[in-house]
Amino acid sequence: MIQDPLENELTITRFRKMAERYPDRTAVIYLGERYSFAGLRDLSDRFAGALTDMGVKKGDRVMIYISNCVQWVIAFLGIQRMGAAIVPVSPIYTSFEIEYMVNDSGAETIICLDTNFCYVKEVFPRTGLKRAIVTNLADMLPFWKRGLGVLFDKIPKGKVDRDDQVHAFKSLLAHAPLTESPDMDPWKDLSYILYTGGTTGFPKGVPGNHIGMTSYVNDVTDDVAGDFLKEGEDVYIAINPLFHIMALGLFMALGLNKGNTTVLMPVPQVDAALAVIQRYRVRWLLGVPALYRMILENDRLDRYDLSTLTYCYCGGDVLPLEVFKRWKEMFDVPIYQVYGSTEAGHVTYSRIDREPKPTTIGLPLKSRECMVVNPETLEPVPEGEIGELLVTSPYTLKAYWNKPEETARSYVERDGKVYYRMSDFVTMDPDGELVYVERSADIIKHKGYRVSASEVEAVLQDHPTVVGACVVGVPDRKVGERIKAIVVLKEDARGVGGVELMKWCRERLAAYKVPGYVEFRDMLPKSKVGKLLRREIRDEERRRIDKGK
Repeated sequence: MIQDPLENELTITRFRKMAERYPDRTAVIYLGERYSFAGLRDLSDRFAGALTDMGVKKGDRVMIYISNCVQWVIAFLGIQRMGAAIVPVSPIYTSFEIEYMVNDSGAETIICLDTNFCYVKEVFPRTGLKRAIVTNLADMLPFWKRGLGVLFDKIPKGKVDRDDQVHAFKSLLAHAPLTESPDMDPWKDLSYILYTGGTTGFPKGVPGNHIGMTSYVNDVTDDVAGDFLKEGEDVYIAINPLFHIMALGLFMALGLNKGNTTVLMPVPQVDAALAVIQRYRVRWLLGVPALYRMILENDRLDRYDLSTLTYCYCGGDVLPLEVFKRWKEMFDVPIYQVYGSTEAGHVTYSRIDREPKPTTIGLPLKSRECMVVNPETLEPVPEGEIGELLVTSPYTLKAYWNKPEETARSYVERDGKVYYRMSDFVTMDPDGELVYVERSADIIKHKGYRVSASEVEAVLQDHPTVVGACVVGVPDRKVGERIKAIVVLKEDARGVGGVELMKWCRERLAAYKVPGYVEFRDMLPKSKVGKLLRREIRDEERRRIDKGK
């Protein structure tokens, strides 16, 4: 069932309402410093004013290339306020990845850390970038805290070459605030472009309008959390990176949209997170399976009082049954699940008003319509049978940015509606909840990240000695799947080993995409029409593991 049409709300409408209702309430705690709703609104308005004076206009794309920090939040809110679109990317991406995304998105402005400015400087001449705004993770801290951080070598710092194109983030916050936003259409104007793995080896830009994000954020705030979330009183901890749609959506739904406090973690360090949960009496947590496992296996766990933790959500990968059970036994609270994708947004949630089933990924949100189909015919399968999941919503855009072939491959029309093919195989139980079975062999889940096998293969095949590559995920209880590459070399290749190929990947890919090990073969399995049979190799790896047990 689709919910009634939403009001024409912009992505940040509710945040600004909360800033009026709870001006002095703490919106964000970052490295011990508190930022009120009114203060955050003022800082983001000043940032928007500075960008406007620099020449950034409505509809422009601004890349956010920084870690979780209060500057990320200020930039996000300011960019949305002035009608531009955010392009959030991982701060560990290399210049190879950044160059492609800057050119593909058309971004002319990039916000980066001083520690990754070297990559930005490298790509400047080869892109359409006009300006870089540089910050340090400790820029917004008081002088004495920054001093201690430098003294004890706790604050990473990079070299920045200042010129007319390079601006200090903090200096922009002295600008007069933007007083009026341009006229914006929540249905047509872009809120963001997020990048996800591509089947052709290139990342795909996923454009999102304001109403699309608002639709699922409001679903989570109003229907999933509902009265369980205490407006103006609750505390949520944001550990996952905000450039990920799951983390950004929960930050808005549980924190900014409800006048609640979010404790923002710059890095996912377990002991630091546990100390924060104890200190600030955190009730809401989102994590990937690896985080929950690391907490359970932490040998200092008994030193922390985590009794306030009440609502724990897990997403990004399949939650192992043993982690689900151990968490319940240890803390006497369940782990609820959230499932979605960059293209479809948040799709399903476990409901808080009932005990979650360990094997399900929850019920579809009101603004999302799900269909389980035969992947060959796209016809619905009978209840209880396995099929590919299709998702649609009247609020979302249904095309990749500048990728018509990828769009045609991933979006299909059924009964007058355009659905996104999730590439995940599920069943639907009698209660309407989805049960996750497996994913397409093209997607690897490593440490909660979705890694495109094709993207890694494309980088390997760019090596002058490689004629073929197949990348698969090998099941691993700690990280979900390890990344393995099977490679075929040219006949005259000499002295090329796995270490060199991994170094090649490391120079061109974010660290989490780099294969953990490389196997060399004389040939790769292919179909009669020459298509790589990646699933066959993945099944072979699983059989090896089963034999070793």
